[in-house]
Amino acid sequence: MKKVWSLILTAVFAATVAAGCASPEAGPAKGKDTLTIAWLPNESGDDMKSARDEVGAVIEKATGKKVEHKTTTDYIIAVEAIANGNADLAFLGAEGYIQAHDKNQKVLPLVVPSGKSGTLEDAVYYSWINVKKGNEAEYKSDDGYSIDHIVGKKFSFVSNSSTSGFKVPTAGIISHFSKQDSYKALSPEDLLEGGSGKFFSEVLYGGSHQGSAVNLLTGKADVAAFCDTCVNNYVELAEGTQNKPGAVYKVKQGAAEPFQNLAGQEFVSISVTPVLNAPFVINTDNVGEEEKAKILAAFTSDDTANNPKIFATKESKISGLYEKASGKERFVPVEDAWFNPVRELGN
Repeated sequence: MKKVWSLILTAVFAATVAAGCASPEAGPAKGKDTLTIAWLPNESGDDMKSARDEVGAVIEKATGKKVEHKTTTDYIIAVEAIANGNADLAFLGAEGYIQAHDKNQKVLPLVVPSGKSGTLEDAVYYSWINVKKGNEAEYKSDDGYSIDHIVGKKFSFVSNSSTSGFKVPTAGIISHFSKQDSYKALSPEDLLEGGSGKFFSEVLYGGSHQGSAVNLLTGKADVAAFCDTCVNNYVELAEGTQNKPGAVYKVKQGAAEPFQNLAGQEFVSISVTPVLNAPFVINTDNVGEEEKAKILAAFTSDDTANNPKIFATKESKISGLYEKASGKERFVPVEDAWFNPVRELGN
């Protein structure tokens, strides 16, 4: 996993510099009265409605156009919607953006949430590989944890279009196991499904990060990949250090669906890897340069950065899209080249 850490963190700096290069010219606006935003399943639940509506309100105020929200139950629906022009904007993970951009070069990133510094330099979240509390001893190695014993287990991913719920964990698994002669030819395709003679005995897909976590906590999976930010509203740190292997997390009392019957259930992160933050992307065939500039200015404004329905503070007790931990978090502009580290994970 150290190889994946190194690749991402080294390339983040290089890509940040490259992000200053000019982006492709946007196409003409279609002059529609409505703009549609596609959302991934992770942000499509009722608990995220106020945050979705607030993002829509920011765009409506900036453009004078009505905003409609396209919630989804599958990653590929959101990717296809922005790629084929059925959505004008979308909130995607890095891998989802790359897939959409590969399908349509007019799909380009607009902003990502910054890190605690308020810049791109630390604009990362974390991909976890987790086991249910009580089973973690099987994965202990010296003073830490190892993924050596995930072979033959029932494993839950999020979606094969997910960055932190598939692309990053599979890259880490392959990097780790390919050092062994018996797995030197291991590929992402080998991890897509399980069965007799396969790397995993069974492979499940949660459809969302929340769904993958539920697969683990209900015993459908022995091991599961999901990210910190997508379950942050539902769980709390019970032991250890946040985003470090060995950290124990517990489902909060009163957690919203799909965790409503799992309060008190615990899991342990045995592997933690940083991931480039997820972008809002725009289809520049649908949205013209002038309108794009208005949306960008609104997203990166102080008003938006200080909106607790989008960047939630602990005091606000609101389920925002993001946590405002340092007080400096905000949307920052981003270019296509910034996502090259994620592209390189597939090479």
